[in-house]
Amino acid sequence: MMPENKEEKIINVIQGEYAIDADPNIVLTTVLGSCVAVCLTDPVAAIGGMNHFLLPQKDGKAGESFRYGAYSMELLINGLLKRGARKDRLVAKMFGGASMNSTLRDIGGSNVAFAREFLANESIPCGGESVGGNSARRIRFWPTTGQVKQFLVPGAVEPTPPPQPKPVRAAADITLF
Repeated sequence: MMPENKEEKIINVIQGEYAIDADPNIVLTTVLGSCVAVCLTDPVAAIGGMNHFLLPQKDGKAGESFRYGAYSMELLINGLLKRGARKDRLVAKMFGGASMNSTLRDIGGSNVAFAREFLANESIPCGGESVGGNSARRIRFWPTTGQVKQFLVPGAVEPTPPPQPKPVRAAADITLF
C-alpha cells in the first residue's frame, strides 16, 4: 500500500540532481528516459534519497558533475551517511535506462550497467528495478519507507520510421537468358 497523505510535499529531482530526506511527508519525484534514478533507503534510520544521472561517467576529463553517475552515486551515499544512514543497511531501487531513440547508441543501457556495477561494488543490494524498454517513466519515491510508485509515460518514444521498400529494378536493366 502506497502512503497517501494530504500533507505530502513533492520535491522534483531533475537531471543532474539528488535529494535526501527523512520527513515522512516528503515524496521525491522525477521523470526518466535514458537517464537512471537510484533510490536508496536505510529502513532502520528511516531516511532515503534519490539521484538522477544522465551518463555513467566522464571520459578522462578533469572535474566532476552531478549529471554523471559516478559522482552522483558518491554524493548520494555520502549524504545519506552524514545524515545517519548506515551503508550496510542501504537498499537500492533503480529506474530508467530506456532506449529513447533507436538510431543513437544505447545510453540507457550504459547507465543501467554502470548503476548495477556500482551497487555491486559497494555491496548495496538492489531490492527492485524497472529499467530498459522504450518508455519514459515518472517515479514517486517515499524516502523514509523506500516505497516507489512508477507510471509509464505513454507516447514518449520517438517512433521508429517504417522500413523503406527495396528499389525495384527497371525492366531495361533485366537481362533474360
